[in-house]
Amino acid sequence: MPGPYARLTARSVQIRTTSAVECAYGDIDGDRGRALAVVMDRPIGERIRERRKVLGMSVRLAADRAGIHHSTWSRIETGQMGADNRYTLAAIATALRCSTSELTGGPVIPTDKATAQAQASVSSIRLALIETDLTEPPYTLPVPIEQLEREELLIRDLRARCDYVGAGRRAGEALRGLHAAAFGPDRETALRLLVQVCDTISFVLRHVGYPAETWLAAERAHQAAELLEDPVMLGLAAWTRANAATSCGSYQRTFTLASRGADDLSTTASAFGYIEVLGQLHLTCANALAGMGRVAEAADRLSAADGLAAQVGDTDTFGLMFGPANIGFWRVSMETDGGDPGRAVTLARAVNPQAVPSPSRQAAFYLDTARALARSESDKQALRMILAAERIAPQKVHSAPLVAELVRLLLHRAHTRAVDAELRGICERIGLIP
Repeated sequence: MPGPYARLTARSVQIRTTSAVECAYGDIDGDRGRALAVVMDRPIGERIRERRKVLGMSVRLAADRAGIHHSTWSRIETGQMGADNRYTLAAIATALRCSTSELTGGPVIPTDKATAQAQASVSSIRLALIETDLTEPPYTLPVPIEQLEREELLIRDLRARCDYVGAGRRAGEALRGLHAAAFGPDRETALRLLVQVCDTISFVLRHVGYPAETWLAAERAHQAAELLEDPVMLGLAAWTRANAATSCGSYQRTFTLASRGADDLSTTASAFGYIEVLGQLHLTCANALAGMGRVAEAADRLSAADGLAAQVGDTDTFGLMFGPANIGFWRVSMETDGGDPGRAVTLARAVNPQAVPSPSRQAAFYLDTARALARSESDKQALRMILAAERIAPQKVHSAPLVAELVRLLLHRAHTRAVDAELRGICERIGLIP
């Protein structure tokens, strides 16, 4: 492996031959709770090059199919340009006939105990999702619906705080309890809670790096919403499915699901949560349209979301955090990936992250701003944004392949000079060896 990543210790090589969870548990410092010597997998650019060669494509042909310049493709493959642009990655994945997760290499090799434990919970969540098909009777006895209501709120709070370990541990039992309750006298309430729990679980699975399971959870939310026949819950399930499609890199499918959900929900203008869910669907449409290069249509959807946000202000309905401040977060993200990174930085300066009381959303904002700053070659400021995100949501940062890719870029730029302590520290915590 070229450049600063060439020096692999014998221990690092050994870790590559074991499973991700075994690596993390085998190398956890019990006192500090982080890995001692784990190296991240290959850069995304290398994965792109290998996939292209397997398909027998030239750089020019592949770049043409992706709709990007061949020099941009070459710079990504060689690591001269970070492969952390979500829109570009989706286009490359389409050109190479694969999913974005195949290119990013997710889920990441865990470098701390929390990331390993979050990944270890996925198999139990998958089993619970399979066993809670609403066309089949439950295997377990129901519990009081009040207990399930409290559990849904707790799991949603764990998600907002990016405690993927805590949410993952409780997910299976909550799913089975709600499944059983859906066959009893509290059926309507149970189905409503099931849509919301599955939305939360889908979110957690997406950020831990399991897109297929993310879609499975979204489909279970959709199944519950259809049985409930509640327009707002159907809209929330559409939002969940659209986000699951985004995690696979399919912006066309994302737009189809979100726009259909918005159209269906537009006929219901009085139910609780109607405005917030509709606003989030418009934002999802805008992001998907921007990812497909349909900028004018994306702007129209953003305007629609702005109008709805003006009616309700900043909210936390269903944990969506819809409102003017969160729309500001989305604008920064969309400008970073599809517009002008310099403008994204300008927009970020006008946003108050504390107006959205969700560590998950705040961390996402800091990471998007970091990517914009890095593309503006403000590396020190980008690093500060990454560290800010890590302070409030370490599990989110340590589980994200695009964060590792961004740090790789910062490290690549710093390889000719001394790597400062902060950059060295984040490299160690996510498994890069400076």
